[in-house]
Amino acid sequence: MSAVHPAPPASTPPAESRIAAGWRDLSGDWSSDRTAFKQVPWGKAMMWIFLLSDTFIFGSFLTGYMTVRMSTLDPWPNPSQVFALHIGGQDIPLILIAIMTFVLITSSGTMAMAVNYGYRRNRTRAAGLMVVTALFGVMFVSMQAFEWSKLISEGVRPWGNPWGAAQFGSAFFMITGFHGLHVSIGVIYLLTVAWRVYSGKYEKKGYAIVEITGLYWHFVDLVWVFIFAFFYLW
Repeated sequence: MSAVHPAPPASTPPAESRIAAGWRDLSGDWSSDRTAFKQVPWGKAMMWIFLLSDTFIFGSFLTGYMTVRMSTLDPWPNPSQVFALHIGGQDIPLILIAIMTFVLITSSGTMAMAVNYGYRRNRTRAAGLMVVTALFGVMFVSMQAFEWSKLISEGVRPWGNPWGAAQFGSAFFMITGFHGLHVSIGVIYLLTVAWRVYSGKYEKKGYAIVEITGLYWHFVDLVWVFIFAFFYLW
C-alpha cells in the first residue's frame, strides 16, 4: 500500500508582488465607481477632502490679511476709493466688484440647474448649463484682469501703493490672484466635463460627476463671498 504524500504548500508570492498588487487594487478603487463610507462615491469623497484642505489655505490667507491690516501703523487704503470706477463724470465705488459678485452668484444658480438636469439624465441641458457657468467664470476672470491692470497703472505693487500701507498690494494680489487661479481652473474643469457629458461618456456610470464639479464651483463662489466681505467691505 503506497503512502499518501501531503501536497506541497502553495508558494507565497514575494513581498514586492503583494505590494504592487495592493497599489493596483487601491488605484482601481479610487478610479472606479466604488463608494466610501458605504454611501459616498470615491470622487465626491476626494473632492470634499480637497475642498477641506483648500479651506485651510484660504482661511490662512484671510487670517494673515486681517492680522496685517490690524497691526500696521500706516493708514489702510479706503476700498471705496481704490476700487471706484469713473463713470459719467463721477466715481462710483465698488461698482465693478458688485458686478463680479453678481456674476459669480448667478453662475452658482446655473451650476445648480446643471446638476439637477444631470440627475435627470438630460445630458444636453446639463452640458449647456455647465458651458453657461463656464462663460460666467470667463466674465469674472476678465473683469478681475481689468481690475488688476487698472490698479497696476495707478501704481499699486506687491511692495507698495500710493494710498497708504505697503502691505495692501501684496495682500490684494495674493488673495485675489489665488482665487482667480481657482476660477480659471474651474472654467477648464467645467468645459472638459461638459464636453464629456454631452458626448455621452457618463451614460453608463451616471452623472454624479456633474455634482462633483458643482461642489468645486460652489466652493469657489463661497470663498469669493468671504473675500468680498473682508477685503472690499471692511
